[in-house]
Formats: sequence, C-alpha cells, structure tokens
Amino acid sequence: MKSHFYAYISKTRWLQRWGLKRNTVVENVMEHSWEVATISHALGLIRNRYFGGTLDVNAIVVAAMYHDCSEVITGDMPSPIKYHSAEITRAYQSIERQAEQELLSLLPEDLQDDYETVMIEDKIPKEHRVVIKAADTISAYLKCQMEVSAGNSEFSKAAEDIKRKLEATDLPEVGYFLETFSPSYSLTLDELLKT
Repeated sequence: MKSHFYAYISKTRWLQRWGLKRNTVVENVMEHSWEVATISHALGLIRNRYFGGTLDVNAIVVAAMYHDCSEVITGDMPSPIKYHSAEITRAYQSIERQAEQELLSLLPEDLQDDYETVMIEDKIPKEHRVVIKAADTISAYLKCQMEVSAGNSEFSKAAEDIKRKLEATDLPEVGYFLETFSPSYSLTLDELLKT
C-alpha cells in the first residue's frame, strides 16, 4: 500500500498562522508544531525533575509534533473566531476530530493504532494534552511578544490576554519555563552570544 500521509502533512509548511492579523514575521503550522514540541519537552522534563511528575515526556513530544496536523484539512482557524461562541467552538472541534480521522486513515492499517495515540485528541492522555496546550499557549505568547517588540500593535491585546492566561495557570512548570527561558527570547543574537 502506498500512503500519502507524510506528503499530506508536509503541506503544513504552507499554512500560515495568525491569518487575520498583520504579521511582521510570518509563522507557518510546521514551524509552530516544532516549537510546541520543544516547549512540551521542556515542560514535561521540568515537571518530572522539579515538581514530582511522572510524565512520559517522549510521548508528549511526539503528540505535540502532530498536534496541529489536522489543520492541513481544516486550515488554521484564528482563536478569536474559533472561540467566538460555544456553537462555533463545538462545530470546529467536530471538524477537527473528523480531520484527524481522515488523516489517520491515510496510514497503512498496521500503523494506525500506533499513530492514533499521538494524533487523535481523545486518545492522548489528558495529562499529556494539558502539557501540550500549555506549550501551545507559551508559543503563542512568545509570538505575540516578538510582534509587539517589532512595533506591531496588532498583537498587543492578544499578548495581554495570553499573558493573563499563563499567569492564571496552576502548572508550576509553566511559571518555571517563563521565568527561566522566556526572557532570552527578546535578546538579539549578539546579546545571546555575550551572555
């Protein structure tokens, strides 16, 4: 059997994020997924090392890599639209679940069970989904901060809202990541090299 699965999901490089905002630096879904995977890795390790966690960090990272693959079918829905009303949110989540199943069906049947546990939202353990969502939110916050730093006020309100959401989280690994790693994101390459 030939499978179009990887050729299909490679198209995420052409899906631009933040579609209804003017972007100083354009970000695609593939780049975003890599960043979410690396931040998820850090959050899982931080929880296990410093806060008594027993997470399967590798499983979290793999699920994070695939967390937005369904957008190759649905496109990237801007958050203000996606969460505009409960009815729109439910409808879009239903479309996302169907897109996940369609992508899964592109794989050889013998591999589908293996991919299901990292691609199908409802099959990913809840504690893994929480870490991935936190990483996704941190990634969005860092993007907003970068845009605001570049003088793009289009992202100011989103930056404030996301910062409040992160400050309200009860995940200590999020606070640790933000305190330890996020300040460096505002530095230039020259400044990074000097410290």
